[in-house]
Amino acid sequence: MKKFTFIIALLALLSSSCTQTPPPKPHGPLPEARQLAWHEMEYYAFVHFSMNTFTDIEWGYGDKDPKLFNPPELDCKQWVKVFKDAGMKGVILTAKHHDGFCLWPSKYTDYSVKASPWRNGKGDLLRELSDACKEAGLKFGVYLSPWDRNHKDYGKPEYITYFRNQLRELLTNYGDIFEVWFDGANGGDGYYGGAREVRKIDRKTYYDWPNTYKLVYELQPNAILFSDAGPGCRWCGNEEGWVRPTNWSLLKRDDFYPGVSCDREFLRAGQEDGTHWVPAEVDVSIRPGWFYHKSEDHKVKTLPHLLDIYYHSVGRNGNLLLNFPVDQRGLIHEKDVEQVMKLANVLKQDFANNLAKGKKFTATNTRGNSSKYSIDNVNDNNKETYWATDDNVTSASITIDLGTETEVNRFLSQEYIALGQRVQKFTLEAMVNNSWKEIASETTIGYKRILRFPTVKTSQLRFNITHSKACPLISNIEIYNAPMVLNAPVIRRNQANEVSLSGADDNVTIYYTIDGTTPSAQSKLYSQPFTLSGKATVKAICIDTKTGKKGEVTSEEFDISRANWKIKGREQETKTFDGNPNTSWRKTGKKFPLDVVIDLGQTTTLKGFTYLPEQNRWSSGIVFKYQFFTSTNGRNWKQVSKGEFSNIKNSPIWQKKLFSPTKARYVKFKALSTTDDRTAIGIAEFDILTK
Repeated sequence: MKKFTFIIALLALLSSSCTQTPPPKPHGPLPEARQLAWHEMEYYAFVHFSMNTFTDIEWGYGDKDPKLFNPPELDCKQWVKVFKDAGMKGVILTAKHHDGFCLWPSKYTDYSVKASPWRNGKGDLLRELSDACKEAGLKFGVYLSPWDRNHKDYGKPEYITYFRNQLRELLTNYGDIFEVWFDGANGGDGYYGGAREVRKIDRKTYYDWPNTYKLVYELQPNAILFSDAGPGCRWCGNEEGWVRPTNWSLLKRDDFYPGVSCDREFLRAGQEDGTHWVPAEVDVSIRPGWFYHKSEDHKVKTLPHLLDIYYHSVGRNGNLLLNFPVDQRGLIHEKDVEQVMKLANVLKQDFANNLAKGKKFTATNTRGNSSKYSIDNVNDNNKETYWATDDNVTSASITIDLGTETEVNRFLSQEYIALGQRVQKFTLEAMVNNSWKEIASETTIGYKRILRFPTVKTSQLRFNITHSKACPLISNIEIYNAPMVLNAPVIRRNQANEVSLSGADDNVTIYYTIDGTTPSAQSKLYSQPFTLSGKATVKAICIDTKTGKKGEVTSEEFDISRANWKIKGREQETKTFDGNPNTSWRKTGKKFPLDVVIDLGQTTTLKGFTYLPEQNRWSSGIVFKYQFFTSTNGRNWKQVSKGEFSNIKNSPIWQKKLFSPTKARYVKFKALSTTDDRTAIGIAEFDILTK
């Protein structure tokens, strides 16, 4: 009898194992192991520091004396401490930018730190930073510009050997490298060993990228390769700090090359029908520029701006690469440290208390009714477990019972991406007054999606996956109630000299000063636009008078009045001087150069000018190469500035050019070329500098 019972039990066990719920099948392109590890990094630092730091420009030509490079207080441990304290998991260093100057003593060129007075020519910045990262437990990555405006062979086959030799140095001498960064800027004006000429290359074929990638993987098999085309991760299509709310980690990779893309929109949103897993990396600087400029010390991004960047990158299935322009001392500037630590502290508060922890989750479908794919898996703090539906179920709902009425304003969800990105659309509902109220309707999830929404008081949330490519797989759900962060005021002055302050939250008051001092609740209360015709520094702050909570101080420096400025031939045109960056003036022609002549209304001493290109989504006519002339009578002209607006295509921000003081009433801004080669120029705002 016992033998018979044993046989029955064994048959039952075998039968059970034969009918065990099968796992979901992979769907679409899948991430490699190194990409999965990269996703988990989420947030890390970029460092731009080189010869440009000491010449106050963004893109060097490669013709500067290496002796200019001499940071007296350089301390990589200071950098790494800032990054680690800010919650970052690694750092990528610009080992060589477009000017060709190397931050390590490359044996293939003299244009490096070994020709500088820093460390008596014996320094190696990559060694110092890689050692500091290793000591602190941060990962280390390198940026190597494919374009070299210094090297005599750039544009010739011999340069590729040089480029790969340098790459080999970086990947064999500094330990493990988590990411190798290749910029898309390639070809143009340069020093080129003294030739001083324009060199153009075929970006698709010149670098022979497949063999360059092969070299990287041979030397650093776990490294992620960044470029417009990946193959490890892709550029996000802008340098402003965001990807689209719809963000697929998929891309038709063969349609892209470093510096060549069929459409930037695909970089910003990915492609649902992409052929390869190429997730988005969001690169953005904490200041307007990538390299340090003292004139930008007051332009470090505000806390609300940095928070937006975080939620529009990490919160939208991207990784955030936040740049720090190390200053001429060789340190991360105090203002940059202050702002990134504010961000770190607020993020800690935002995600301090997971309101979903220990709460009851229910789902409308569970794969095979199996405990292996239980809804409890989304709340078990284990990234390797997940909830799944049956194969024929591509829409389902998850309800979270919070137990009591609870204030919430953040919802975090993650897919189990090892088997592919699947969710196409979802909604979030809250139980309010005994009925379901929709509070969000979104698209993709991917590795991580974080929703921000106005605070709602509810006892239940319902997460509805309405469309999915295959059965959805959700590995994690978290819910939070983040403290409010007040907006930073926006300060503008129009051509009529009216200053307006905007951007305050409801029930929040703006206070301001016009003498450059820090505003407080004892400063002037803003109620309506006010007139300010002369030079001034306006600072403003939002204060919640009920709680005393303060926002970030914003500041704008205004030069002389533009009230009487006129564009010759277009005297009624005012959009260029209206203080609104969202309006612009355009001029088209048949060929370059194209110019605009401005009558300032009076003779004054000029020291420079600023130019803001069109800010439209599909802007064209962004001036790249320019000339700038002055005149006292509008007939006799003197050239006072000539050059390029480096990186303006990818970063269409305010451009500032200084020149020797000169008296003038008329100025002529001449475009020699634009970033898209179209014979049109667009100007959102233009100003002159007299300070």
